[in-house]
Amino acid sequence: MTSAGEEGFSAVVVTLLRGVTYEESDPRLWQDLLALQSRVRDHVAHLGLELVLDEAEGYAFVKLRPIDDDESARIPRLVPRRQLGYAVSLLLALLRKKLAEFDAKSGETRLVLGKDEILETVRLFLPDQANEAKLMDRVETQLGKIVDMGFVRRLPGDQFEVRRILKSFVDAQWLADFDERLAAYHEHAVGASDDTRGRREKKERRA
Repeated sequence: MTSAGEEGFSAVVVTLLRGVTYEESDPRLWQDLLALQSRVRDHVAHLGLELVLDEAEGYAFVKLRPIDDDESARIPRLVPRRQLGYAVSLLLALLRKKLAEFDAKSGETRLVLGKDEILETVRLFLPDQANEAKLMDRVETQLGKIVDMGFVRRLPGDQFEVRRILKSFVDAQWLADFDERLAAYHEHAVGASDDTRGRREKKERRA
């Protein structure tokens, strides 16, 4: 038990239930979590959750533990599942690939990207946009959602840090199939662009 005692245990559990816990954000709470992790695992297991803790990367969160159909009918979900749209899923995938490339080439631990760089990375896979401002707004909206989810941290000067917790959600096996997934994303984008152009041409002919 840490010096924080029951108060420290409660603080750790409540913080985990609210979202991701980062070592850099609250070092004292992080130390309490490391000291109490066995007890925390047992406690959240009773809530149908599983503790994911990466001490090397400095983050922790709780997720739904695998349960059978009978349990699912009896235990309400404390952490709801999120349905991610195409644009958000695509951006997460591209940022995960950037992180893998960064780790392979750099000895640094923080991947920081400018908004313009992120925009160029995503541009090929988004439906054709005649208005650059609208495209920027769309990417900014998706970035905002990912910031709220805790995968990216907004920094001053239109800079964004890709947080390493993303590695827990997009694993190495997923990356192994990434080229095939990107081809599907690109096909989706081209199809959407063709539909957009077709509607635009119809409007012009009517005019």
